[in-house]
Amino acid sequence: MTTITSDQSYTAPRTNWFSRTEAWLDDKGKGAWIAAMVLGFVFFWPIGLALLMYMIWSKRMFSGTSCAKRGSRRMMTTRSTGNSAFDSYKADTLRRLEEEQASFEAFLERLREAKDKAEFDQFMDDRAKRNEGPAEA
Repeated sequence: MTTITSDQSYTAPRTNWFSRTEAWLDDKGKGAWIAAMVLGFVFFWPIGLALLMYMIWSKRMFSGTSCAKRGSRRMMTTRSTGNSAFDSYKADTLRRLEEEQASFEAFLERLREAKDKAEFDQFMDDRAKRNEGPAEA
């Protein structure tokens, strides 16, 4: 058991009430944010307006996924497990997947360019045929 003497100072990790409230609402999802905003309008309209502005500014209002899922997905890629072999494997796998995604996006871009070129060539051929037709006098 560790005792703290008067000359030692202990500072517990603290978060402010806003961060705790934001995390709690994120865990509950978008519905909790909307409910908090509505209650803010009901009890004191500037609070509701402030929540609405914060939701728009932080993109919580229009995101397709809930804030909790978005936050946990971000944490999965940056959190260390403490096992250096696994962390190295995870980093290599993520790097490889990012490279595969980049090459797939480049492949799709080449396909789009080829399709655009084929459509343009077809347009030019049709235009040339139209202009070569019999001239009416």
